Amino acid sequence: MTETSISPVEALLVVDVQSAFVSGDEAVPDAARVLDRSRDLITRARAAGALVVHLQNDGPPGAVDEPETPGWQLHLPIAPGPRETVVRKTDDDGFEETPLGPLLTGAGVQALAICGVLSEMCVAATARTALALGFRVVLPHDGHATYDIPAAPGISEPVPAAMSSRAAEWALGDEVEIPGRAADVTFTAAPRQPAPARTPHAPAAETATLA
Repeated sequence: MTETSISPVEALLVVDVQSAFVSGDEAVPDAARVLDRSRDLITRARAAGALVVHLQNDGPPGAVDEPETPGWQLHLPIAPGPRETVVRKTDDDGFEETPLGPLLTGAGVQALAICGVLSEMCVAATARTALALGFRVVLPHDGHATYDIPAAPGISEPVPAAMSSRAAEWALGDEVEIPGRAADVTFTAAPRQPAPARTPHAPAAETATLA
């Protein structure tokens, strides 16, 4: 649904804002916009004491986001502190086989905002699971982006990225809150300090990168 008045959220999920997707020749068409909105959301979430979680996708060998390659790196800087962390994933869904769910609930988060890429893939999959888990989800329309969909002979003409992003929002149903502008999202402090996140690939004694 589209909201004109958005209640504050306690967390921000920054989905796959990695160099492969937001810089260079392979960047999504609206990379500059999504970077600008993501920076603004991160800055305001930090200032409010909200929890900031950067999701970082580990692509397969040879992919543009293969771990430890330049394209895999998070494009925006991480701020040191207990309220900001990185959670690595191998699935579109940021909750799948990751500590994201326990991290959010352990911090007392009930409502969260999502920004990043790609709209119909990792953003939508993560938002859908968040809704299923009972979180209130805010997805600002100008805070996420994707690629143009190429023509499929005999099926469809090319689909512009903006239309694909809007369809991804629509497919999430009435529960998601979709303000037109990221600037309309407000933050409040998460009630409890979260426990350190763990990578889905690390032994139990190892934690994910904490900033």
